[in-house]
Amino acid sequence: MKESKTLEKLKRFFDCFKTRIKPKAPQEKLKLEKPHSIAYRVIGEKTGRFLPLFKDLDLNLHKSGLKINFKAYVSLTVFATVLISLFALIFVPCLFAFVFYVPFLPAVLFGVGGSLFAVAFSIIGFYVYPIYRADKLRRELEDELPFTTGYMAILASAGVSPEKVFYSLSNLSVPLAVSAEAKDVVRDVNLFGLDIISALEKTSKRTPSERFREMLEGFISTIHSGGNLAAYLREKSRQYMKLKRISLRKFSDTLSILSEFYVALLVTGPLLLVIMLAVMAMLGGGSLGTLSPDLLLSIITYLGIPVGSIVFLIILDAILPKW
Repeated sequence: MKESKTLEKLKRFFDCFKTRIKPKAPQEKLKLEKPHSIAYRVIGEKTGRFLPLFKDLDLNLHKSGLKINFKAYVSLTVFATVLISLFALIFVPCLFAFVFYVPFLPAVLFGVGGSLFAVAFSIIGFYVYPIYRADKLRRELEDELPFTTGYMAILASAGVSPEKVFYSLSNLSVPLAVSAEAKDVVRDVNLFGLDIISALEKTSKRTPSERFREMLEGFISTIHSGGNLAAYLREKSRQYMKLKRISLRKFSDTLSILSEFYVALLVTGPLLLVIMLAVMAMLGGGSLGTLSPDLLLSIITYLGIPVGSIVFLIILDAILPKW
């Protein structure tokens, strides 16, 4: 009897212990918010006064394909500019004082100047980025147009309707810029209830490429007039292929000129400056104010050459054909 009572007490104890210890619920995954949504939440209400300064930016945002609201993008611009300027104001004096051993007052002045440059470059960068994206999208669309119109001509020759043509373009296995434009057309037709002509007119007003806009307007006119859509697309494909051959010849000439500039500015030029500053340092002169020859050598080596190379890469990316 005593053993049965002790067993019952032990069971009750373990039952109470199990009820008190509950399994913890699985922790919810942290959802990382996008930077522009964070900036809009922090300073979105205070950016109304800055909107007139970026009045041309709204159209560039639409053309660039960035899925960001205009006010949210301005909020991100202001928020990022403040953070970058504060970082430059703290980092630059510490860098000059503790790494290059510049006196305290000149280091602080370099920090203030670096902060002002950071503000200017940040605003210019955020302002130019949608323009760069729109230009990149334009070049990609124009590079793809000879092949896109040929593909559309094949589908139209097989009797495929215009809606199905753009649906097929939106589901291509190869990631193309024209697929994103076709997805917008399909979305406007299937989700927003627009007819194909209204959806194409909306896309033609938004696209940054004049050639793509011309092709869409001709596509709409051919549908309106009941013309031969396949013949129109075949003729457009021939025209765009001729233009592509001409642009490739121009690109080869431009690339040879850029290679000469690169050798002169980023190979020969820095080499001459390094030799000149090294000789000046050995002779005990050549200081530019508070900047010694050793400091100038470090600036050229670790700042000038990398920044120049990045600028040349951006220029090459801006003119390089994708196809």
